[in-house]
Amino acid sequence: MNASWLERPVAPLNEAAIEAAAARQEQLTKPPGSLGEMEHVAIRLAGMQGQLKPCVDRIWISIFAGDHGVAAAGVSAFPQAVTGQMILNFAAGGAAISVLARELGATLEVVNLGTVNDPGECAGVRRAFIAAQTADFCAAPAMTETQLAEALAAGEHSVQLARDAGAQLFIGGEMGIGNTAVATALACAFLDEPPARLVGAGTGLDAAGIARKSEVIERALRRHAGLTDPLAILRCLGGFELAALAGAYIAAAQAGLPVLVDGFIASAAALAAVRIQPGARDWLLFAHRSHERGHARVLEALHARPLLDLDLRLGEGSGAAAAVPLLRLACALHGGMATFAEAGVADA
Repeated sequence: MNASWLERPVAPLNEAAIEAAAARQEQLTKPPGSLGEMEHVAIRLAGMQGQLKPCVDRIWISIFAGDHGVAAAGVSAFPQAVTGQMILNFAAGGAAISVLARELGATLEVVNLGTVNDPGECAGVRRAFIAAQTADFCAAPAMTETQLAEALAAGEHSVQLARDAGAQLFIGGEMGIGNTAVATALACAFLDEPPARLVGAGTGLDAAGIARKSEVIERALRRHAGLTDPLAILRCLGGFELAALAGAYIAAAQAGLPVLVDGFIASAAALAAVRIQPGARDWLLFAHRSHERGHARVLEALHARPLLDLDLRLGEGSGAAAAVPLLRLACALHGGMATFAEAGVADA
């Protein structure tokens, strides 16, 4: 697999900007720490952007879509054809993330990595087609080495586009029927957890469906037992869109572009990215705690403190987009509040 770019070092955080931002927070007209996580995220963004007063006005959102061979095992409540149909819905502006992107003034990129119900060339969609779907990971590795390299590179390319557009924050979203099962399998493999502890309802499975999904994931883990290399785990148990997300997160860290991670599936991809390139963790902010059962365990492994907890479970990058106004307010407070000296207020 030719993906030597993954080994490039990540950009360092600007420690001087972190110290200056922390000192500014101590001097703003409020009790120290009274704005909680909004203070911390402003300081982190200052370190990422290398400036005392960070901002996240220019947002880039990439939605990676791909189908999964394991969908035939009945791990989703929706038919596989929905993946291709949703690609068209994203591009036409009718999906939740499309609405959120418009409201945020964000650039929305839709990337077709491989769908069974392939819409073909269409306006508003970047075609980076790898295959109609991954292999069924219960019977074979989900991807070949070449396919994995192509998926990772698709994520890197999206980050290049975001940088060229002057983006100040990158959000990755996903679409792929069956991908909560895939994300759960990855989380189980990376964290050495049994499926029964992490598997959830996904798009709305009932108890019988959840049990079936758990059994399918258990078979996949037995089929690929003993893997320790994170790239091998991603290749055997992952999917095109999860690999693209992982590649994007690593490339963003290398480029010094802050990332806002979405829910369970995006966080599983982030876990893969951090296992491949540990330094990428410094560039990840986490938007929300998903309603999906395994998400809390993945966040714990990533030492992540998400900004929101709203029982969201849509995917598409929608939870991350919903958290952007909070990031913008954190930056506005950090940059716009007066210090005690400026306001003539006594400092305790």
